[in-house]
Amino acid sequence: MDLFSALSANLLSPAVLFFALGLVAAVLRSDLKFPEALYVALTIYLLTAVGFKGGVAVSEAGIGTVLLPGLAAMLLGAAIPLWVYPLLRYAGGFRPVDAAAVAAHYGSVSAVTFIAATNYLKSIDVPYESYATAFLAVMESPAIIVGVLLGKVSVARPESVFAHSWRTVMHEALFGRSVLLLVGGLVVGALCGPAGMEKVGAFFVTPFQGVLALFLLEMGLVAGQRLGDLRRVGPFLIAFGILVPLVHGALGVLLGKYTGLSVGGSTLLGVLAASASYIAAPAAMRLSLPDANPTLYLTASLAITFPFNITIGIPIYYGIARFLLGPA
Repeated sequence: MDLFSALSANLLSPAVLFFALGLVAAVLRSDLKFPEALYVALTIYLLTAVGFKGGVAVSEAGIGTVLLPGLAAMLLGAAIPLWVYPLLRYAGGFRPVDAAAVAAHYGSVSAVTFIAATNYLKSIDVPYESYATAFLAVMESPAIIVGVLLGKVSVARPESVFAHSWRTVMHEALFGRSVLLLVGGLVVGALCGPAGMEKVGAFFVTPFQGVLALFLLEMGLVAGQRLGDLRRVGPFLIAFGILVPLVHGALGVLLGKYTGLSVGGSTLLGVLAASASYIAAPAAMRLSLPDANPTLYLTASLAITFPFNITIGIPIYYGIARFLLGPA
């Protein structure tokens, strides 16, 4: 009954319902469409707010408290592509460059899935480490770098092209919009501390839920437009997009347990490990692995894993955390 209650609480949250509204609008071919400038503005707001609040939490907790679980989260993000790549390459029969691109997406993280998970934990009154945003910041880039390296090695490009592309992807992975806003916001929040939050809380805290609902409405529209791709990518990728996040989620929760996180914190680390990037990773793949098929990595991350995680996956990862660590 706990699992059913958790699923109900998540599915009936405003964020998930707005995502479902976007899906329905896309399926019904509504003319609803977000201006590109509004989508960018919503993204900037969410990433900055998440980074800043996480930085304030790091300031309160102290860097020593965050160091061990943060390092473990970063290593997990970098390691995930190393086993996802051979799974896609040999079990799925993917081309090397496509396997590398999809692996990078699944090692990197989804900020919106993380935000939805924090909302879910709040809705069921489960506390979590407020500095968990630091995990989001440190897990974004390592998997992208590893995935691109796998892709470059697999296609064996000439040395000069490889070096040029490598510089490009390093710049994109470390200084792309999503990473810069998350890490930059984290640093600003850590420097400002609680006193800084008092000055900007009315902007970064109060409107946050409404902005998230609008963003997920847009995500529902985008995901709905890619539902037709499911017929082309085949049953293997559909199963991959559901089963692999479950395995990664369990690994993340287990890692949270052994690095001293609470039930809520372990749930969030599990959610991050189970999520797949659809902002930073696609941008990096377009630059560095242009031969990779976007239908594969975008459909897997955005049309399969993202809807699964925000509707059903998050309560499952919380259930795993309760099983491994006991009641919150």
